[in-house]
Amino acid sequence: MRRRVWIAISAVTAVVVLVLGAAYVFQRQLVYLPTGGPLPPASDVLPGGRDVTLRTTDGLALGAWFLPVPGARATVLVAPGNGGDRSLRAPLARALADRGLSVLLLDYRGYGGNPGSPSEEGLALDVRAAREFLVREAGIAPDELVYYGESLGGAVVAELATEHPPSAMVLRSPFTELAAVGQRHYPFLPVRLLLRDRFPVAEYVAASETPLTVVYGTADAIVPPELSREVAAKGGAEVVEVPGAGHNDLALLAGDRLIDAVDRAAG
Repeated sequence: MRRRVWIAISAVTAVVVLVLGAAYVFQRQLVYLPTGGPLPPASDVLPGGRDVTLRTTDGLALGAWFLPVPGARATVLVAPGNGGDRSLRAPLARALADRGLSVLLLDYRGYGGNPGSPSEEGLALDVRAAREFLVREAGIAPDELVYYGESLGGAVVAELATEHPPSAMVLRSPFTELAAVGQRHYPFLPVRLLLRDRFPVAEYVAASETPLTVVYGTADAIVPPELSREVAAKGGAEVVEVPGAGHNDLALLAGDRLIDAVDRAAG
């Protein structure tokens, strides 16, 4: 009898170890969901847009789309969420350009046909390459930059703002930290112990003096609205709530309330 009990315990332990090991090894495939390339030329998707190359300090050349607007009041650096590629953010770019704002659509390493594999450290280098392009090559003054971060991208630009503050920052559907989202979706796993990438957004906004706007949907099933509200509270943000909007709804991609919020932030 005792032998059977030990066999059962050993079997359960082996399964648990296997599940935890797989979760640790393959976690980035769950966090980062890129689509591949190649993508069409920017001008085919965004009239007036152009293809640009962002060069990271670790030697990667990343494709991006830049949509300059003559006499623009500001330039919006768009850091996307964890899925898709820059073509999915084209409606956002067009809507912002219609408001007199230039836009840079960034794709991270591993996204949209770009080389490399995404990670927290890698994305930090990618967004710095995007800012460097805007300031050094496009000639945009740092105080004319607005950072826009969508979901995971909110963590990316919030971290950037601690070192290179913009004139304003808009976070759409931000979370407090990646573990908080993971724990909601995988309550049976010790997410905080397993995660390799932290993305502590609440810490970043609390340490930043950049004027902040937080936009979120009340029906968001990916990033719970209370996490976005907590980020807003930490950063003393203007809050824009979009009733009934889910994480990937059009209202949170290029809806009027979202575009109005970015427009106000740009001044």
